[in-house]
Amino acid sequence: MFRPPARVLPVSVLAAVTLLTAAACTSGRSGRAAEVPASPSVARPAAPASVPPTAALTQEQAQKALLTEADLGPVWAPTQGAATWRDGVLKARTETPDCQRLLDALYADEPLGAPSGAHAVAAFDNGDDEAQLRYQVLALRAADVDRALAWLGSLPRTCPGFTATTTPSGVRDVRVTGLALPDVGDARQGLRVTFTDDSATLTLDVAAVRLGDDAIVLTTGALGTPPEDTTAESLLLGTDRLTTVHHQERVQA
Repeated sequence: MFRPPARVLPVSVLAAVTLLTAAACTSGRSGRAAEVPASPSVARPAAPASVPPTAALTQEQAQKALLTEADLGPVWAPTQGAATWRDGVLKARTETPDCQRLLDALYADEPLGAPSGAHAVAAFDNGDDEAQLRYQVLALRAADVDRALAWLGSLPRTCPGFTATTTPSGVRDVRVTGLALPDVGDARQGLRVTFTDDSATLTLDVAAVRLGDDAIVLTTGALGTPPEDTTAESLLLGTDRLTTVHHQERVQA
């Protein structure tokens, strides 16, 4: 199980984690991330502390807003390179155009499209279950992000299940479902994508959050099921950190 090192978290983070835990208990789905029906990206009014839309993210700010090894806990370490399943599973072909677009986005790790401004990435490995986590902070126009989020939200309806062919491992059955995310940022969307053959299952959790004209993308993949709570806790910490970075910049100015 994902267990961050002991530290004092912001009150907002603790409250949100408590709500997510309670929701998971009432759903009767213990031991796995909650799946939700497909729905468009949900937007809410920005809180007073949210990122102002006129504040352009700089490369230095994007780097400061990344999660670190200390945030994730002792089971995670800086990556040693691409996971063995990346080329073996994600580099695949299918006949349906929208499903192929999803496969291409997952392989490129660009579910929101290519970055158009500042962009920073941190990647980590979990040797216990061959999991890999990639965390990105990037600058994108809000309208572009919202279109990408709407597309991601449509995929459990347009590509709920299909087959994909990979060169090294043959045909995989692919299933796409919604993934519940904490109520952070101005808009958000989560997906769980599973690739299954006769011998193994690769699970990929994809989460994207918009804060003004900034975005966070988190992808966690594992053979089996990704570590519990990784996505929720990472997004809670990450959105708080990105907001703090912007706030510090305003104070210094």
